[in-house]
This record gives sequence, C-alpha cells and structure tokens, in this order.
Amino acid sequence: MARKNILNPNAGTPPAPSVAKAAPHKRGAVGALQSSLTKLQENAVQEIDPSKIDNAGVEDRIGTDLRAMEQLKTSLATYGQQVPVLVRPHPTHPGRYEIVYGRRRLEALRQLKQPVKAMVRQLDDQALVLAQGQENTARQDLSFVEKASFAAQMAAADYDRDTIAAALNTDQPMLSRMLKVGQAIPLDRLKMIGPAHGIGRDRWLEFVRVSETPGAMGRVLSFLRHPDTAPLPSDRRFEGALAAAKGKPKKTADKKAPAPVRRIKGASGVVADVKTTRKGVTMTVPTQGGFADWLAENAETVMTDLHARWQTATAEDQNEQ
Repeated sequence: MARKNILNPNAGTPPAPSVAKAAPHKRGAVGALQSSLTKLQENAVQEIDPSKIDNAGVEDRIGTDLRAMEQLKTSLATYGQQVPVLVRPHPTHPGRYEIVYGRRRLEALRQLKQPVKAMVRQLDDQALVLAQGQENTARQDLSFVEKASFAAQMAAADYDRDTIAAALNTDQPMLSRMLKVGQAIPLDRLKMIGPAHGIGRDRWLEFVRVSETPGAMGRVLSFLRHPDTAPLPSDRRFEGALAAAKGKPKKTADKKAPAPVRRIKGASGVVADVKTTRKGVTMTVPTQGGFADWLAENAETVMTDLHARWQTATAEDQNEQ
C-alpha cells in the first residue's frame, strides 16, 4: 500500500498541462462565487440530529471518564453547547455525517437527546485525521498514552511519519517514543488501564520495557481483569499494572501510587487539576485562555477570601454541634 502524505499531496504526480490564458471571464466569476458560497456554508453552524452522525477517523480517547461525562452533560444542559463540533458529509451514505472532532460533546448531547451544533467541512480521510489530531493537541487534554495510541493507529493505517508528526504537532524523536508505546501495547489493554493523565512518557516506556519479560503480560492481564481493579482511578490502574509486570504484589503498587488528580472543568474546558498529598494541596491551572495569569495576579485576594469563607463555615459547624 502506498504511503499517504497529505503534507505534499502532489508528490509523484506529473505537472499539469499548460492551460490557455483566454479563459472566459464569466466562468471565472461564477467559480469564485461558488467558492465563496462553499466557504460561507462551511463556516456556518448547523444543528444536526446526533443519530445521523457516525464515528470516523482514529480513536483518540482511551476509556470513558464517567464523572467527567456527567460534568459535561450538566454544563451542556445548563449553558447549552458553546463550541460546535466538526463533521464531514458521510462519503457513502447521503444525509449522514461523520464526526471529525468533538466526540465527547457528541456523546453527551446524544444522551441529553439534544441536537448537535456542528460545522460541516468537505474532508478526505487524510485531512480528517490531521484535523482531528491537531484539534486534540491544541486542547492539551490528551494524555501521553492517548497520543501514543493515536500515533500507532495512524501508523497502522499506513500514514507516513511526517503526517503523523504534523497531526500530533510533535517532532520525530518524540513520535518515535509514542510509537514505541502505542505499538507495544494492544488498544484493548490500554482501554483497561485508561488515559492515566498523571503518567508521563518515562513511566510508560518503563512499562513497555518491563512488559517484555516472560510472563509479565499474563500478570498484567490478571490484575486488570480483577473485579477490584476497574473501580480504581486510571493512574492507580497503571501503577498496579506496572507492579504486576514487575512481579510485585498489588499492595506495593498501592503504596507507591501517586495521589489521584481531580480535574475541575467549567463551561469552556479544564479549569484546574487539583492533587492532595501529605504535604498539602497543589493546583495546576492551564496557561491557555489567560485564567492562569489572572489567578496569579489575584492569588492573595482569592485565597484570603476562600480562607475567610472556610473559617466562617467552620465556626457555623461548631455552633451547630
């Protein structure tokens, strides 16, 4: 199968024959008008029945965060859909569409039985996965292993490395590390672990290295299939799987497991990640959107106000006892 390269779509094709300069002016004007109308239609937001939208492209999410989905549904039900999804006309079923990005919003609106606000673009398969990858990377909420899985799926579909790197907005050395992880671990097992937002590249590379030892993956599967494993947060499932691959008891993984990260989301996306440890509470606020800068400038006012509210609530609780 020939390698696909959407970064240079004309590579390998002979030059087009020269065209006579005496093209009718009217035909050019009509063509320009049609092009303008097409652009206007693509930029317009339409309401589409979610049952008419199918999945397409590469699977970019590993597992479903039920708590995050409920938060998204609550936000959509309260404030409505603020950001449209992107779809394309279905290539073989007229009247239907395929999702490019916005799958979580689509699923939430399906459950709410509400129409989907969408932009419709004419995209081929290559342009679809490129748009999907770049939009997800721009949101910065995909974990390392989700990007690794995305890269592995694109490689399996025979996209070349330049295209995959462009889709994920990364360089070739990092892409090599992503592919090493994504191609070493089957997607079904990655789904059992989940996105593991708190686990970075080095830990996943360690997991791949340890998993290559005899009997390691059998122990990992036994751990992941245990009924007590599924309710654990995704980061804890990773820690347990790594400990199982090393042949250590599950308690060792629990003891070394990092503190779970609680993700706070608002109507416009991720507001902050909060982690509680023995030493205290740390909060990571995304730099996108300007909220982090505002919070840094107003930290003293915000924290003293919250502390005063906590003191008032504590005093009221003591009075009630």
